[in-house]
Amino acid sequence: MSERIRVIEGSITSPRGFRAAGVFCDIKRLGTGKGSDKGPKRDLMLIASDGPAAVAGMFTTNQVCAAPVKVSLPHASKARAQAIVSNSGNANACTGKQGMKDATAMVRMAARAMGLAEQDVLVCSTGRIGLPMPMDRVMAGIEAAAGRLSHSRESAANAAEAIMTSDSVSKEVAVQFLAGGKTVTIGGIAKGAGMIEPGMSPTGKRPASRPLHATMLGFITSDAAISSRALKRALREAVAVTFNRITIDGDMSTNDTVLALANGMAENPTIKGLDSGDGKRFQQALNLVCQTLARKIVSDGEGVTRVVNIRVSGARSHLDADRAARWVGNSVLVKTSWFGGDPNWGRIIDALGYSPARIVEEKVDLGYSAPGSKDITWSLRRGLPTPVDFATLCACVAPAEFDLHIRLNLGRGKAVVYACDLSEEYVDFNKGDISNPAALGG
Repeated sequence: MSERIRVIEGSITSPRGFRAAGVFCDIKRLGTGKGSDKGPKRDLMLIASDGPAAVAGMFTTNQVCAAPVKVSLPHASKARAQAIVSNSGNANACTGKQGMKDATAMVRMAARAMGLAEQDVLVCSTGRIGLPMPMDRVMAGIEAAAGRLSHSRESAANAAEAIMTSDSVSKEVAVQFLAGGKTVTIGGIAKGAGMIEPGMSPTGKRPASRPLHATMLGFITSDAAISSRALKRALREAVAVTFNRITIDGDMSTNDTVLALANGMAENPTIKGLDSGDGKRFQQALNLVCQTLARKIVSDGEGVTRVVNIRVSGARSHLDADRAARWVGNSVLVKTSWFGGDPNWGRIIDALGYSPARIVEEKVDLGYSAPGSKDITWSLRRGLPTPVDFATLCACVAPAEFDLHIRLNLGRGKAVVYACDLSEEYVDFNKGDISNPAALGG
């Protein structure tokens, strides 16, 4: 982390000129299975800027995408926006024309309640797929939330709670840095614990030449003065190396969305590009916010007991490195061995072998280290097992977090994917109980 960027207490209301609110309006009665077994948990939130803000958005590239994604995408493509409304407990996905009407109605109601133009409001949803939105409760919730909008730290925490589904903890972060002599703040909240392997783009379309990268949602606020074009580029770059680098179960959601608003109230000289000193610091700070939230999502994954940072180097290309890392991180056999504390390199090299990446067995190195450490214990060198004893390798994979190093020795391509293990708890949580529809997941 740059010495010029510091983490502070707070999140989305830490930047100047942002208010938030989170309320319970009983959406989850229709909802998200075991993730709803938390009593009257807040399930609808609003974020509002006190003035117009530059806007940027990244959206799921799932070919089946939820109505809120379709409604928000054109709003996020504009230069300015001012508010976000989001609910948990219902994804409003696979709901046809009525779902589009409901998502549009949420925008309209939020705009009216806050005195804004409809085009300045973005909408998100997360929860069970295929259920109609309980619009009477949603509308009542929006009105209640608009009346409770506040700049307070508590209001930000309430908003963070309101987007949770199967999350066990809320996810918040805020950072500050200097730009043109002014203190600039970036804050964020996120949710996600299952149905996690985001692959987001600004248009919702999959890049043909790049890999795909419960739903994950991320909302970011800043008081930076930054052009809409620069903010869009910064968010695209930040998401590419953070949210699009995580996987819990390999399932891309219909609703994945990250939205950013920057209202300029820090009064720094406007950042028009990311190559200037202020632009670079803004990018670094935004990356830190997104990285922190993304890592919190993986750590809070459904049934997760170990986080594994898969670091691939020496691939023929960056695309190959990404493919190799993802195929290992999503292998059920690999993930279950991690849960058991078994350093089963055979499963890892097998996953590498059937991945789309170019692999030469006689050149592969596999090793383990503490997070970020260069002190690597190698279990495989040039495709053959090392003399390191089994107990030592078991000790390497015993911690709650460790790095897996994969060197393909074929080129300069590299990639990092943040993955996790697969436990009995994950299966038990997600299998549901068909005799009790309320126990079924999203």
